[in-house]
Amino acid sequence: MTDLPSSVEIREEGPREGFQIEPGPIPTARKIALVDALSATGLHHIQVCSFVSPKLVPGWADAEAVVAGFAPRAGVTYTALWFNAAGLSRAMAFKDRLKVEGAVTVVASEAFSLKNLNRDRAKNLAAQRSNVAAHLEAGVPVPRISVQAAFGCNYSGDVPPAKVIEALADAFAIGAEHGLALREATLADTMGWATPARIERVVGEVRARWPELSLILHLHDTRGLGIANAHAGLRLGISRFDTTVGGLGGCPFAGQPGAPGNIATEELVLLCEEMGLATGIDLDALVEAGRLAEEVVGRPLPSTLLRSGGLARFRQAA
Repeated sequence: MTDLPSSVEIREEGPREGFQIEPGPIPTARKIALVDALSATGLHHIQVCSFVSPKLVPGWADAEAVVAGFAPRAGVTYTALWFNAAGLSRAMAFKDRLKVEGAVTVVASEAFSLKNLNRDRAKNLAAQRSNVAAHLEAGVPVPRISVQAAFGCNYSGDVPPAKVIEALADAFAIGAEHGLALREATLADTMGWATPARIERVVGEVRARWPELSLILHLHDTRGLGIANAHAGLRLGISRFDTTVGGLGGCPFAGQPGAPGNIATEELVLLCEEMGLATGIDLDALVEAGRLAEEVVGRPLPSTLLRSGGLARFRQAA
């Protein structure tokens, strides 16, 4: 385990991921309450909402109200998600409260691109060129690549590493056209196809091609392998992960209603603690935030830690 990072950055996406897929309606004040609770756990990065079409994602019709309503905490970076110039314009209205940065979003499965974005590869690349240009014109940096369906797809099956390399190469080509220094990339297991072996293979091939590229893993726990996949990433030296409190969320266009969402933030924090890796997060406070999330959505969430709690109090009692 010589490649283990000394510390791990956990990027909380529970509010954005969760409220995009819950049937709702969930009151705006309850969404704000969850953001505020998460802000008090020691997390340094929280994605609070999506600026997307309310017709396609009605759970985020109140995105502006949520962003205007939460209480920003010093030391916490708040972000949002958007896919086009209209979403960017909405985010820019809150640049005093949100860190507004863009990404070149590519998809390793064309079938999923059609389902999720209604674009084939060529159309998506054209859209990304326009999107990057709009960001730069607005003075918004674009430092990152996001690769969706990087480990497999419910519509096209296994996604070979070559398709991930191809998607990244497309993104770097767009970056070169606009003079961008794309230094980091998120590899997203959008539909829960990853296994530890797939993580090792994809990360290995990406690093062989671009050894200086900083990687972030966005892992879903769709088939129960999420934390095992995170462990594989940690062993490879990956130090940044997207997670959701309680395991909220899931992709609304993945064709898997009711499937678990991202790996649960508190479960990854526990894993890191037991491996001696610093996260800066108060696990007990995070578990309480997860229990609040269950109250907000009105159903049990996938995280087993919300029922069992951490190990600290049992160690003290023993």
